[in-house]
Amino acid sequence: MTDTANFTFSDTIAGYIDHFDSDKRLLRMHTADGRAFTVSLAEQPSAELVRNLGEPYIDASGHIDEMLSPGRFLFVYGIFYPKSDQVHCAAKRLVFLGRGAEEFRFEETGWWVRQIEQLASFYRKAQFPEGEVDFDEYRTEVRLGGEKGSSHVQETDTISRLVYGMASAYLLTGKDEYLEVAERGTEYLRKHMRVVDTEDDVVYWYHGVSIDGASERKLFSSEFSDDYDAIPMYEQIYALAGPVQTYRITGDPQIKADADATIRLFEKFFHDPELGGYYSHVDPILFTADHESLGENKERKNWNSVGDHAPAYLINLYLATGEQGYADFLEQTFDTIVEHFPDYKSSPFVQERFHRDWSHDTEHGWQQNRAVVGHNLKIAWNLMRMNSLRSKPEYADLAGQIAELMPAAGSDQQRGGWYDVVERLKNEGEDHHRFAWHDRKAWWQQEQAILAYLILGGVTGKGAYEREARQAESFYNAFFLDHDEGAVYFNVLAGGMPYLLGTERLKGSHSMSMYHSAELCYLAAVYNNLLIRGRAMDFHFKPTPNGLPGRVLRVSPDLLPAGSVRITGVEIEGKEHTDFDAEALTVTLPEGDDRVKVKVTLTPVDRPDRSA
Repeated sequence: MTDTANFTFSDTIAGYIDHFDSDKRLLRMHTADGRAFTVSLAEQPSAELVRNLGEPYIDASGHIDEMLSPGRFLFVYGIFYPKSDQVHCAAKRLVFLGRGAEEFRFEETGWWVRQIEQLASFYRKAQFPEGEVDFDEYRTEVRLGGEKGSSHVQETDTISRLVYGMASAYLLTGKDEYLEVAERGTEYLRKHMRVVDTEDDVVYWYHGVSIDGASERKLFSSEFSDDYDAIPMYEQIYALAGPVQTYRITGDPQIKADADATIRLFEKFFHDPELGGYYSHVDPILFTADHESLGENKERKNWNSVGDHAPAYLINLYLATGEQGYADFLEQTFDTIVEHFPDYKSSPFVQERFHRDWSHDTEHGWQQNRAVVGHNLKIAWNLMRMNSLRSKPEYADLAGQIAELMPAAGSDQQRGGWYDVVERLKNEGEDHHRFAWHDRKAWWQQEQAILAYLILGGVTGKGAYEREARQAESFYNAFFLDHDEGAVYFNVLAGGMPYLLGTERLKGSHSMSMYHSAELCYLAAVYNNLLIRGRAMDFHFKPTPNGLPGRVLRVSPDLLPAGSVRITGVEIEGKEHTDFDAEALTVTLPEGDDRVKVKVTLTPVDRPDRSA
């Protein structure tokens, strides 16, 4: 064992500039947690400006000296050389986040809208290269460059996630080619993956369909290793994600009927009426949670079965309808989370897996007593959304507690970004929570961090939260965007280099299909513009007026603080329309049985004072 680093290595520093000595070519900077670094720029590093998907390389190498102003946040990639008892860093690449010291390009009004368009273009071309939207040709596996994999299994959830992404792209752009994919995908799910059980008055969804030429074989129970030969709750939940986001645009009553029937499935077969919450799995024959065939999934509850209702479909279902039954379901969900998930006497991370009686399940499969960093952040993000609907001190308190604990426990404060799975407890003598398998960073966990701190900053006005959001947005936009092939990488190494092995090389898989990347674009645009920057946004819908109850279209983009935004303009088929309730965020449409294109402009009412 050696006590000093006597070997060279390359790494990334994310930090704030303290001073630049142009004569000595030395840059002094400090990381998010205050550690100081001195970096040599004598070896003429390259420099670039962060760029969005679809943009060309923006070289800044000739502007390094004037851009190295104090306080600026940037990324430095360099070679570290041992020197006596210190390590000397020679910079090789600099990444600037904006042209000015206080500028961050991802805070531009249209940054996230342009990004979701690029994502939608990539996945549309990947799945339907001939142009015609034919979901018979859909494949779960999409390779790095957009080519379809050899697998002919169409997974229900990945289609639903693609549908979600395309619907979100339409909401922000109004481009019909995205809505076409969303609607045809929803129709395909209903025709091929949906099971209507008239006896129990429920709907459930197949895991997927195996395609062999002109024939298809239904896959009832899951074929994913964690859930094999069972019906996992999260697959039923995410089957609704895409159709419900599409429902926000179209108001199609068939989608709502499917969602309500699936909720009845949850209540009848997954819900624990005695001790509360929802079971993670039921067996595919008897639809019971206590069958021996479920093995380690017998009578278990987890984050996915209890909490994932909210972000996947339930908040969006409420936004589209305003029905108090959905609000009650949401309140029950977050009350359960607040009651059972915190475990701060033993760990800075929430508990995620439980037995039926809510005792902690710390020996389950791969998770054991480990924390998924993104689940903690996801809880904080959704608690803040719920607090805008039905405010409770315990919601805001838990969200704030998570937000305060997570940077030190789950983020990389030297390189930027957020880790994946770590041990919930530190052993004696350990300064850090050990990584379960690796120190890579997944795209979806960066999303949770960004959205959590954006909404916390936007609602509370605390500059510290906004700073965390900016750091997370910086890492994501600097390292996860694939400028060569399109879309975003699944994983990057700790320093930001893409990790391109195994299933993590793919752009489409059991775990990835435009959902999280599109959700990030949609809500980062909403939070940045409407909550933080005070800028108006347009949203697009295409309903059939007479198909909506009372011909009322609900247009709230998310669960935002009451009175924080108002409608300032409406167009129907390009013509001004004045029948709307600006504060209630509803538009009363003219009578008609033909679909109409509706554009709604939302404008922030005011902004909270920004504070430290």
